[in-house]
Amino acid sequence: MALDVKSLLGRIARRRDADGAAGSEQARDAAISPFWIIVQKEFSDHIRSWRFTILLALIFLACIGSIFSAVSAIRGGKLNDDLNFLFLQIFTISDGTWPNFITFVTFLGPLMGIALGFDAVNSERNRGTLSRLMSQPIYRDDFILAKFTASLLLVTVVIFALGLLVAGLGLFAIGYPPTPEEFWRIFFFLVLAVFYVGFWLNLSILFSIRFRQAATSALSSLALWIFFTVFYGLVLNLISNAIAPSSDAGVQRIINYQQTMLWLNRLSPAELFSEATTTLLTPNVRTLGPFTLEQIYLAIASPLPLGQSLLLVWPHFTGLIAATVICFGISYVMFMRQEIRSRS
Repeated sequence: MALDVKSLLGRIARRRDADGAAGSEQARDAAISPFWIIVQKEFSDHIRSWRFTILLALIFLACIGSIFSAVSAIRGGKLNDDLNFLFLQIFTISDGTWPNFITFVTFLGPLMGIALGFDAVNSERNRGTLSRLMSQPIYRDDFILAKFTASLLLVTVVIFALGLLVAGLGLFAIGYPPTPEEFWRIFFFLVLAVFYVGFWLNLSILFSIRFRQAATSALSSLALWIFFTVFYGLVLNLISNAIAPSSDAGVQRIINYQQTMLWLNRLSPAELFSEATTTLLTPNVRTLGPFTLEQIYLAIASPLPLGQSLLLVWPHFTGLIAATVICFGISYVMFMRQEIRSRS
């Protein structure tokens, strides 16, 4: 999304003139920095764009469909075994005619992140607005940070709005309010979804800095998303068939095989997000790895409390946050080292 350089620089100049006219240190401290002006301008441009409007409409319709599917499943008696967390099942169950809410977030969330970031920098460079903007007293890091901050703020608003919409319509449909634990589980699920979409946002911004053409950066981001969504599972099946132990192998060898495949599967951001959301929204999930009969002997089948579920998915949180930070760090270094003058 290209910035309107004239209006942006005009706002910065008017703000500085107002600060100079005020003549007080308090007024200067309260002034809005160029960073936040760029954030506001980028945020408003995203909201007014047809790209975001169309994508938001698709996600909204998908969420409405998932709500009706979940409510139909609840009214039809297609519930999980544990009825103590009935409200959470609005996000996890389906009557079979429409996927649940988690599935839509896993599938459409990356598309929203890619759509917001694939032309964040190269569109400015191609239009010649980047060199004009950087010729003003604006820091380079303010520009790239503002691009990421504005898009991530928009992602946060959309994710939480959709999550609260699903919760509100579910409450209206079933007439069953969430308990405090259910509310916090939904909250942490929405936070995790923000980081998941933020990873794809940073990845698309990275490609936007690396490639000059917006079409190339968009195709690169979509290709990586399709790989992890479709082809990565096929590759893992080939690896599984190649390294699978024989039927008479020892228990330890089978456990090592299962742990290896689980580790390879968790290299996919979609798998990390899926495991974490399943654990948060399904308290009956007590483990995410292989276990033996001796480990479950005399174990009490009961749901985990919220603290234990968070400890179970903390590595997934850490992995998604680390992937997001790494992508942004690479984007930051690449942008700070690139030549920003427009090419003839």
